[in-house]
Amino acid sequence: MLRFCSLIIAIAVSSCSTDRLGIIETLGSSLANDEVVRDNVIACAASDENSELISVFFYPRAAASNFKYFETVDASVDKNDFDNYIPVEVPIRNVFNGFLKKFQLSSANEKWVIVTFEEDGMTHLSNPIRLKQNTKPTEYIRSNITIDSTSTMPSFSWQDGLFDDTKIYFHVVSNASNDLLSGTYTFERNFQYYKLDNVVLNITPKTPPNIEPNTPYNFTLLGVSEDNWVNLFSELPFQFQ
Repeated sequence: MLRFCSLIIAIAVSSCSTDRLGIIETLGSSLANDEVVRDNVIACAASDENSELISVFFYPRAAASNFKYFETVDASVDKNDFDNYIPVEVPIRNVFNGFLKKFQLSSANEKWVIVTFEEDGMTHLSNPIRLKQNTKPTEYIRSNITIDSTSTMPSFSWQDGLFDDTKIYFHVVSNASNDLLSGTYTFERNFQYYKLDNVVLNITPKTPPNIEPNTPYNFTLLGVSEDNWVNLFSELPFQFQ
């Protein structure tokens, strides 16, 4: 009888352990004991040109660490319910020599994703990002950009591409070594280096260097929708004569 009771207890303990192991971690459960700062990670996503990959770009501030990627099963769920997001191990790549980073992944389904990192003892979250690789694949063109590089303060202007729901534009001026010199956001379709008159968000690390004559540079433009999907991705080299 004693051996029978011991067997029943062992089975019960094993069952409980299996149940605990079967619990799926979600973004909601991972934040249960954290001090959380919402909407405080700059991030967006784009489908890559001529590939099946998706890049989820984010800005890792200097003190940030423990970068994580969470996704939903599909796009039909409530984007604001953190229990709908599960963690997924995804490779992280450097962009502009590490000033920005990106998770690079493949996905057949459109879904919602969130990027998190730790900073100053708190967990910071991006806004939910809507992947649209099937319905609105990111458009890659450069003919939409006009650059006036006749001075050391070149001006950039551009037009939208196929999609008309772009809400904000992120633009980067970089050098031949792919170092970010300036990173700025505007609602308007123009920017002048380095004037901040119409800039609504600036992630430039410090006052950028002057544009030097006869030196190659690059202008990168991302047109981003309200749900943080990149509609338009353009790159164009330039230099001041």
